Amino acid sequence: MSEKQSRLKRLLNRKILMGATVAAGMVFFIAGIIFWGGFNTAMEATNTMEFCISCHEMENNVYEEYKPTIHYTNRTGVRAGCPDCHVPDPWVHKVVRKIQASNELYHKAMGTIDTPEKFNEHRLAMAKRVWKTMKKTDSRECRNCHNFESMAPQFQKPRARNQHLNAFKNGQTCIDCHKGIAHNNVRHMLTDDELEELEAPNPEFAREVPKMYLDGLELVAKQEEEAKVKQLEEQEAAEKSELQRVELAVEEALTKYKLDNKANKTSQKNDKPAAKAAKKSKSNIKVDWGKAGKRDVTIFYPGETSIEWVLNGRDHGGARPFSKGGDRCVTCHDNETADMGQKMVTGEKAESTPIPGKRGSIPVKVETTHDGDFLYMKFSWADTKHVPVGFVDGGKMDPENPVKLALMFSTDEVEFADRSGCWGACHHDAKNMPDAPEQSVLDTSEFKEQLSLSTGVSKYIKESRTKIEVKGRRGKKRGGWDKLVTSDQLTDEMDSEHFMDIIRFKPESNLVEDGHILAQRNMSGGQGAEFDAILKSGKWTVMMKRKLISDKAGDIDLALDKVYNFGFAIHDDYSNSRFHHVSLGYKLGFDNSEVELNAKKQ
Repeated sequence: MSEKQSRLKRLLNRKILMGATVAAGMVFFIAGIIFWGGFNTAMEATNTMEFCISCHEMENNVYEEYKPTIHYTNRTGVRAGCPDCHVPDPWVHKVVRKIQASNELYHKAMGTIDTPEKFNEHRLAMAKRVWKTMKKTDSRECRNCHNFESMAPQFQKPRARNQHLNAFKNGQTCIDCHKGIAHNNVRHMLTDDELEELEAPNPEFAREVPKMYLDGLELVAKQEEEAKVKQLEEQEAAEKSELQRVELAVEEALTKYKLDNKANKTSQKNDKPAAKAAKKSKSNIKVDWGKAGKRDVTIFYPGETSIEWVLNGRDHGGARPFSKGGDRCVTCHDNETADMGQKMVTGEKAESTPIPGKRGSIPVKVETTHDGDFLYMKFSWADTKHVPVGFVDGGKMDPENPVKLALMFSTDEVEFADRSGCWGACHHDAKNMPDAPEQSVLDTSEFKEQLSLSTGVSKYIKESRTKIEVKGRRGKKRGGWDKLVTSDQLTDEMDSEHFMDIIRFKPESNLVEDGHILAQRNMSGGQGAEFDAILKSGKWTVMMKRKLISDKAGDIDLALDKVYNFGFAIHDDYSNSRFHHVSLGYKLGFDNSEVELNAKKQ
């Protein structure tokens, strides 16, 4: 044996740990590598989508539901398969998940979900198990691909921006909002208590808002402001051009009428509307609208979205940020109102009696100004063709009024007004709403002497009721029409200005109705306002002049150094009741660039 071989032999026979030689250690090391390689290969083989859908229970059910989703196919070609969402990346957690999967093998052998009927029977239980796990781990599997800190808010919708900002601050996690994104959603099958527990913030998940995200918010705010300015300039240019065209056409018609002394009666009849239009276009409200603040507001068809609907997490995903966080409706939905209105007017969401052909939204140009004594507001929008309402005789809900405009003002003292404007006055038990009481019940109510119930329950605000049923648990009707506070309490609320100031204008009869909303909609009293209305070239223009300060009950004084909540509704095409178009709640101020509706001084 050579010296070299002898040294190698001595090295291999050297004892290193617990009597084991180097040679034995090397054998164990190599065996370990082989074992580990085989184990890891086997585990990864079970960590593919092909393996996951190899049984018909998965292939015929959840896989078919998954294929139409964005996680399966999208513009970037990045696919999130079964293990990406259901198997953790960290090795220890991955092994634990694989051990847990043995329970699934047991149920496979037992045939627990081997038919579509059985699968649907157990679907909620399986979904709850996954949601609970994701909630506990701060949606660890979602973060295999997604990362809060890498989000660019400028590429998100306003609602998503705000919800993610809330998630940073309050400790929300992905699964709180994103259920049913890869499979059929069964969130609606959870009880209210389960929903509240599952979607409640966890302070342990709260994190500092990254500077990248804050910078993105600043960028998107600047971009949106620039886009609004450009849109407004283009709109004003188009309106100016259209006005010049109309004025030229009227002038030509009048000139022709004066010069043509031999015109026949037919031509005279055709010329008269032009002269009438020119006369009607002269307004009694004289202000320089060029000095007014301007904003485009898209009002929308609201369907059956009452304040109870807004506050209920089962109906409205933003219920918690609204009620707990004080988020305003306009923060998330200002740029989505057209889409929201279309969903509701077609019956896709929150509407049990859709009206085929009715438009879902109306773009309105709102101009606001003041002269120190009066507030002036101007509303401009396109008229619409008549769409008959199938469930109303004659197809017109209010045959006497093709158009009505309603304006509401309130302070922050009225609950929810700071976030939702006039939405706090719309309830699930009002006339034509899902939980509206039968007229026979109203006719025999103990409140029939205090409330005008002959045509159903009107608008009211929470301050006038002892309780509002929001969720409708255990078969209860949602709302609180029959929970009226005492007369003395109503007097106190009125004295404290806990009401909404409402003004309604009917152009057809030139009727101005002034009132307020507390226990009900009361259209009497108050100072009123002046209105002018013009329908010209298929476009409505309605102007209002209202005193800033009034000494009459039911009116809210408007101080130049304060901000108020404002909302408006348009009942077009002979509509009535809740079948109108309504704005979100906006802030109205005076010479205040921070609010949405800035009444600039003349």
